[in-house]
Parts: sequence; C-alpha cells; structure tokens
Amino acid sequence: MTACMPSRRATLQRIARWGLVCVCLILVSAQAVAARVVVVLSNDSAPYQEVYQVVRTLLDDSPHELSRVYADKLTASALGGASLVVAVGVRAGDAVALLADRPPVLAVLVPRAWYVRDGRSKLDGSGYASAIYLDQPFERQARLINLAFPDVRRVGVLLSNDQGDLVGELDAALRRQQIDLLPGMLTSDERLIGTLENVLSGADLLLAVADPKVFNRNTAQSLFLTTYRYRVPVVGYSQSLTRAGALLSLHSSPAQIGRQTAEWVLGALRGASVRLPPPAYPAYFGVSINEQVARSLGFALLPEAELEARLGGKR
Repeated sequence: MTACMPSRRATLQRIARWGLVCVCLILVSAQAVAARVVVVLSNDSAPYQEVYQVVRTLLDDSPHELSRVYADKLTASALGGASLVVAVGVRAGDAVALLADRPPVLAVLVPRAWYVRDGRSKLDGSGYASAIYLDQPFERQARLINLAFPDVRRVGVLLSNDQGDLVGELDAALRRQQIDLLPGMLTSDERLIGTLENVLSGADLLLAVADPKVFNRNTAQSLFLTTYRYRVPVVGYSQSLTRAGALLSLHSSPAQIGRQTAEWVLGALRGASVRLPPPAYPAYFGVSINEQVARSLGFALLPEAELEARLGGKR
C-alpha cells in the first residue's frame, strides 16, 4: 500500500501541472480571440448611428474592443491593430477603400448594385471583403407583390441606365409569380416623368428600386404625384417611402441591419482568422403600409404582421 503512495502522489502532481497548463492555455486563447473592430460611419445621421449603437450593445458582453470613426476623419492610423472593419454606408466603404493596408472589411447598409459594380473590387484589394445589402432580394419582393396584390399581372419599374443589369434578375423573379415586367430605362437625356408615364400607362403597379438617380429627395414628390394621378400603387423599399406615398414597402431598418452585422462580426471573430460569410441580403425585414393611400386607391390589404409572417420574416 505504501509502495503505491509515491506513484499516486507523482500522478496527482502531473495532473496539477497539466491543469495549470490548461488554464494558462485557456487564458492565452481568450486573449487571442479578443479583437479590435473599427466601425466607420458615412456621416453622423441617425440611420448610421443606429447601426453602430445596435452593434455596440450586442457586442458588450464579448471580449472585443469596438471603436467608431467617421468617413471624413478616417486615416490609416485609425485602423491600426484592427482585425475587422465595418463600413456603414457607401461613403464609408469608399473611404476605407482608399487606404492601402487594411484588415477584412464588412460593408453594411449599402446597395447591392454599388457593391457588385464598385465596392467589392475596391475593398477586396488587400484583404477579404463582404457585405450586408440595404435592398431586399427581388424574389422576396415578387412574393410580397403576389401576396398583397394577387390580381396584379404587370409590374413597372423605373431604372437609370447604369442599373440596366438588374432587369433580367427582376424579370425572372416576377415570372416565377406569373407576373410580367414593364421596365423603363432612364438615360441622361430623357425626362424622368415622361419615362415614368410610359411605364404607368401599361402597369398595374410600380416597384420602386433603390436607385438614387430615380428616387431621391428631389424627385420623390413628383414621382408619387404622377403615380397617384394614374391610380397606380407603389411598392417601396423603406419606411420613409411608405410615409412619402408608397402604398406598401418591404424594408430592413438600421436596427435590423445592425443586429445582423453584430451576428456576423461575432461569427467572423470566433476562430484564429477572420472569416466573413459571402455577401447577403438582409435576414431581418418588415412590411409597412400607408393606410391613407390604401383607402384613397381602394385597396384592402392583409395586415402588416400577416404579410411578414407569410414571407417568413424575422424581426
């Protein structure tokens, strides 16, 4: 019995030493996964600030350090030691792209057209990049139109000339719902309202796409007045468009984009190296209805919550 004691004591000592080593490794590992994340905002407007505040709140319990900088103040030193950059908005993405040495970049609250055409090539230069788009997938928009307006068979859309590559994708999504597309392409020398009227003369509904050359603060009122005169409802892409005169909109709020951003950031920093998912549309979205416009145009729509549920929406 006594002969066994030294062996048992030695075994316990080895276990204790290994336990101490494991604790040290765990502590070193915990320190290793703690990362610095820099959030670059396009400006200090409310939507960008809301994305940042949501990300900050959801990362509070993580070991990661979060800092904020504005696009017009961005310098290379601001990204020093960062493992990941989150660029909120197009201006932020463009500002980050000007810096030669940068960590992986996640661009959020950006139009898909910008990222596919310019953003990806600019941001992929010295590191990996991905994006969470501002706009909704055409498939989701087509399903909403079919749910809310089952009698609609012709959907018009107005696009600037440099967005022409979207026509084929939108047409395919609508055709799967047995709906025809009537596109109106706006070239630099064409009148906006004249092109819109050509589309409205044959359309049952107008789908607004996030094209800044078509829908902006200078054109929105004229566009909505014209569609109202033609008694053609508009499906928009933001709550502000619903308030401005769209009958119905499918959109993701800055808070919803912020939530998805935080989930992606936490997932990307989970391993030894930063791994971002491929670019994607918003996972969380909602539907808003302008009840006054609905009454004026004689539409009785399903409630917002029911439309969201049928689309598989997540708030």
